[in-house]
This record gives sequence, C-alpha cells and structure tokens, in this order.
Amino acid sequence: MPRRRRGRALDAILLLDKPPGMSSNRALQRARAVFGAAKAGHTGSLDPLATGMLPVCFGQATKLCGLLLEASKRYTFEAQLGVATDTGDTEGQVIEHAPVPDISPAMLAAALARFRGSIEQVPPMYSALKHQGRRLYALARAGETVERAPRRITVYALEVVSGPDSAGRLRLSVHCSKGTYVRTLGEDIARALGTVAHLTSLRRDWAEPFEALSMHTLAALEGMDELSREACLLPVSRGLQHLAAVTVDPLAAARLLDGVTVADPRPPAERQGSPARLCAWGAGGELLGLVEPTPDGGLAPRRMFRDLVEPGYSGA
Repeated sequence: MPRRRRGRALDAILLLDKPPGMSSNRALQRARAVFGAAKAGHTGSLDPLATGMLPVCFGQATKLCGLLLEASKRYTFEAQLGVATDTGDTEGQVIEHAPVPDISPAMLAAALARFRGSIEQVPPMYSALKHQGRRLYALARAGETVERAPRRITVYALEVVSGPDSAGRLRLSVHCSKGTYVRTLGEDIARALGTVAHLTSLRRDWAEPFEALSMHTLAALEGMDELSREACLLPVSRGLQHLAAVTVDPLAAARLLDGVTVADPRPPAERQGSPARLCAWGAGGELLGLVEPTPDGGLAPRRMFRDLVEPGYSGA
C-alpha cells in the first residue's frame, strides 16, 4: 500500500516572503506546517542570503511548479564593489580585493547597457547545477572547479536604484528570465566597471504572474488566527491568470479530466498563432487545467485538476 500523506487536503498558492538565513526548502516546510497541508512545493529556490517572494504551492497547485519555474522575476540587489568572495555573496570567503575606479554616471550606464537583452552567462560553481551527477556547489566546497558552458538568459530591465556611494555600494534592480544567477550578474557588472564585487543583499520583488500581489512572512502567518491565515491563500487559478483561456463543453471537460484529447472548440482563425499552453475551463466556470493545442485541431490534457479543495479567497 502506498504511504498516505499526513495533513490537510489543500489546493492553493501562498506568496511567502522568505526570511534571510533560511533555505527555500526550510521555509517551504515551515509554511506547510502553518497550514497543515499534506503536500507542498515551491517554484524556484532562493539563496539562504536572499529574501522575498517564494511562491509556495499546496496540493494540486504543485502541478504548476514547473510552469511557474519558467516565469520571469524581478530582484533588487546590492553589490559591494572592490571585494570578491568565492560564493559571490556574503556567505563565502574573500578571495580578491581590487581598487574601485571613479565611476561616472555615463560609465555606469554604458556598463549596464552591455547586460540588457539576450546575453550569455556562465553559471557559478556555487549553484545546484550538476556535473557528472554531482552538484556544482558540492564540487566547489571540495575545492574543485569544472568547466561550465555559458547559458543564454534574457535581462528585460536593469536599472540603478542607488550608488555607487563612497563605500563602493551599488544597488540595482533587474527583471530577468529564469535561469539568471543574480550573484554572477553582479560580479560581471563589476568586471565591466574595472573592479570586482560580491552581493551583500538580494531580494526577489516578484515572480510572474504575481507582480501586483502582497507577500506574507512566516512570523506574520504564525501569529494569525485561522480565518486571517486562510485569507492569505490564493486559488490555483491565480497561477494561471497570465495564460490564454479556452472553454469546453461538459462532455469535453469530462474527457480532458480522464486524460483524453478533445476537439478544440475555437474557430480555425483563433487557433492561428495559438500559444503552446492554454488554461482550460468548463462551461460552468470550473478550472480544468493546462492543455496544449495539437496540430490536428485538438486539445491535449497536460496538467489537469480534479476535485480542487480550495480555501475561501477574496482579492485580485
């Protein structure tokens, strides 16, 4: 017999404001305990140093983790110019000092312009990527360095928040694609300015599609009564709000939930240039799940939801 999960059947999303000094997994487990949820997952790790938005998915919302992992994100970070560490942040050991040149606004603007748009970035050794089955951070802690292939990322926006000041502190804001290592971005910008750097703070301001929504700290959640805590949860559908929608009739809805491809009810003209993923809804307004258009005019089920157990929710 499969082992039964202990806890409450809950299908919802929580926008957690991760505290500093805590791993994403530890924050996830704390949030799961607060709500007594049987199943939980998150949509992209934050370094222990980092704070900010960590979307936590409970129950069937975990089916969205892969989709939300692909979303773009915005961060605010502070780089200390003139000092480099082996991890690229304050968790590591200092490995280099370098003078900080006199950085004019024009010089800074020119340097930042090099990192906007589609660029290549070499992942850091202190990352969770694997090399021959081993995590890079494990190799780094053992004193090993291996070749890493550059990866293409997109920086949609990169702006100065403040600095650099007389102490060499530079604060920046970046909106970037998945797979972007902000620590590495800070180091690369410093090199473009003729010095070195490490991050002293990193905050994820938001992750798509939750740009305009509030986050909740563990401390606040743990101090709330049950009714207030439940009001902090988002329905599963809020994680699909950015996707184009398609509505199907009851028979097609039942077949999709059974894993069967159905005919696409949209007119042929509307199917032209259709996104690769759609959010399917039943005729009664019930959320069915994620579907993909097929070349022969069908809708293939990909991540379907059955018998959602969502909390009450009021809000945008």
